[in-house]
Amino acid sequence: MCSIVAYTEKTVNCKPTTVNRYYMGFVVIGTKYNYLQKFLAFFSFMVFVFFYTHANAYVIPGPHVLELMIEKLGRGKSLLISQKLSIYDVSHKKNIIKLRETLKYSFPEKFRSEIQSENAKRIYVFSLGAALTVIDDKIVSNTETRFDCYKDVFLYRSRIMLQNRLSLLGVDTSVSSLGRFQNKTAYVIGAKYPDESVSQIWLDKNTFQPVRWIIIDNKSNKDVLEIRYGDWKQTHKAWYPMRIEFYHNDILVREIYADKIKINPSFSDELFDIEHLKSVYLNLGSVEKDNSQGLNDIQKTIKEFKKLYE
Repeated sequence: MCSIVAYTEKTVNCKPTTVNRYYMGFVVIGTKYNYLQKFLAFFSFMVFVFFYTHANAYVIPGPHVLELMIEKLGRGKSLLISQKLSIYDVSHKKNIIKLRETLKYSFPEKFRSEIQSENAKRIYVFSLGAALTVIDDKIVSNTETRFDCYKDVFLYRSRIMLQNRLSLLGVDTSVSSLGRFQNKTAYVIGAKYPDESVSQIWLDKNTFQPVRWIIIDNKSNKDVLEIRYGDWKQTHKAWYPMRIEFYHNDILVREIYADKIKINPSFSDELFDIEHLKSVYLNLGSVEKDNSQGLNDIQKTIKEFKKLYE
């Protein structure tokens, strides 16, 4: 007969092969105790490996992730995009401005947007780092807003150029990590997940397609614009998102739905020549002074597009 004492091991008049043990509230008889020890040791080891691997998983450096993204997008020379644009007035009126927009991409660093409404025409050109906006034959701005930056991930088909552009916009491409967005794993360039206090761009881990871009206003860390890319479509070996959403401080303020894509169309160089455009529109009408100082990106956008809609 064996006696058992809580939290101790004691045998009385028992043979060695029939040792009874009391272990943390469990009574284990004989060699079954050895199996339990092995099972617990193995389980502990697997838990350690799982968490250690996830905590120390290798993350591809940011510049290399950008290179893979550019390769996946395709190597075309130009793009022609037709899309629907919705601007949400977040004021008390809550109006929705809906317009048709045509985009012209001439890789690696020339872009033109055209909107023709019943009331006016808007032309926005970004070329070689300079910007120009013309509305109704008048130059209204020679700067860009954060809303205009969404095109950069498609425009720069050079890793060095894209890396430099992102750095100018506050994304530290030397920092990369893995994160989760909409139940999918993504590469985060510019921040250590889950930090969202700095500008960063996210790319799907499997496809290397951009899924979100967080742009922080340098003047106010509380002023956040988030761009989301979705519904990616392949056309003649080139990929482009059919839906792009813009969230200002978590409020949806703008949506784009692309419906037509043409690969490698021919464009005249004059379409992207800002100096040429300045000379043309200076002769056609007086330059409208930029009186939007002090307005944020949302207010500037609403003001600009109301001229086309009203």
